[in-house]
Amino acid sequence: MKLELIPKIKHTSSNNFFLLAGPCAIEGEDMAFRIAERIVEMTNKLEIPYIFKGSFKKANRSRVDSFTGIGDEKALKILQKVSETFDVPTVTDIHETSDAALAAAYVDVLQIPAFLVRQTDLLVAAAETGKVVNLKKGQFMSPESMKHAVTKVTDCHNEQVMITDRGTMFGYQDLIVDFRGIPTMRQFAPTVLDVTHSLQQPNQSIGVTGGRPEMIGTIARAGIAVGVDGLFIETHFDPKNAKSDGANMLDISLLEKLLTDLSALRKTILHF
Repeated sequence: MKLELIPKIKHTSSNNFFLLAGPCAIEGEDMAFRIAERIVEMTNKLEIPYIFKGSFKKANRSRVDSFTGIGDEKALKILQKVSETFDVPTVTDIHETSDAALAAAYVDVLQIPAFLVRQTDLLVAAAETGKVVNLKKGQFMSPESMKHAVTKVTDCHNEQVMITDRGTMFGYQDLIVDFRGIPTMRQFAPTVLDVTHSLQQPNQSIGVTGGRPEMIGTIARAGIAVGVDGLFIETHFDPKNAKSDGANMLDISLLEKLLTDLSALRKTILHF
């Protein structure tokens, strides 16, 4: 997949990594616009191709009383409005085959959650929309096995596919990133590193996922060093009060400094 296949992607001469970033979930129009506007300012300045991320619904929650969304079409229309206002592509995750056509009417990239990446019907439904498909690597899967997930998409005559690594289960309550998997998966499709979900601490006894956001910079720098094509970062103005995944999100006030450092590192790595 080439970046020019993603509608509205900003092309630069910097040969930088591309970025998927935004809140975990769409909580409302004001928050989405505030976050998008700030990230667009940063990425334009740093010449980073940018895709706005926001889940239109959250289906895989730890508890039945967890936040799941503000309404499917309401959230999707906000994503569409963000795209039209800031002239950037958008990505959202889907959980059921019926979600594929629904979300495809509003966004540019359909994301398959890590827990669902082996669900053939879901991958086929996403591929058949003709949209770019972002496959999250299952926490339980080897890098090599992602070749089969990619093939399910390309066998549907859709070459617009990428892989996102979001860590591998390490015991019951932790994740690790095996950076050996990045060059392996890049043989199959452009590969993104999800630096925020990789730092989750799932299956906590209180029913709320924990995280290690202080390690975001470390994981991101390592990803750039081994040659990822893109980074995935969830960010929020007030992570502690975010309605989903606040424990592992990056405070948006820290994002520009991180992206500046990563862009400089990318330029250094390209000289080798």
